[in-house]
Amino acid sequence: MSWSIPSLSSYVALFFGYLLGSIPFGLILTRLAGTEDIRGIGSGNIGATNVLRTGRKGLAAATLLGDALKGTVAVLLASHFIGQEAALAAALGAFLGHVFPVWLGFKGGKGVATFLGVTLALAWPAALIFAAVWLTIAFVTRYSSLSALIASVATAVAAFFLASQQTGILLSILAALLWFLHRANLARLLSGTEGKIGRKG
Repeated sequence: MSWSIPSLSSYVALFFGYLLGSIPFGLILTRLAGTEDIRGIGSGNIGATNVLRTGRKGLAAATLLGDALKGTVAVLLASHFIGQEAALAAALGAFLGHVFPVWLGFKGGKGVATFLGVTLALAWPAALIFAAVWLTIAFVTRYSSLSALIASVATAVAAFFLASQQTGILLSILAALLWFLHRANLARLLSGTEGKIGRKG
């Protein structure tokens, strides 16, 4: 199946996915819980990793779940009501919405949970590979960022074999964006100053 000019419905799905993806669960949940504004601590982003810096593991887990599910829901709804092409557009929109939310001046999270969420809807076996690779690398190195980056590449490659060429290409693009968004983490990994799982600071 070859690429074609996106239809109007795909643009609608892209916009719908963006709106869902831009819901800042990390910020909403921490505000409801009465904690400090997570944009003023740590990395300043709204993802689960930064929420964890508040010391509230439950909020961090809820943020992770919310950020993943908004991607999953966007893709499943687009696929059900429009079709596979729209599902891919919704996946892209959800990811971009999370990392560049219009409501927060286009400063969001780094996209790992949403990447996993859209993968779960597009190709769930590839999502299992993401989880397996992440857990393995995290166990060996204790670096969450490195685990996510390696897992994203493995997932994108797996999608070419377990799903479709279009899904593989999309996840490759999203994985490349993940690496770009984690450039500061990469610099710290190279300098040996990246924080490890379970270690504060």
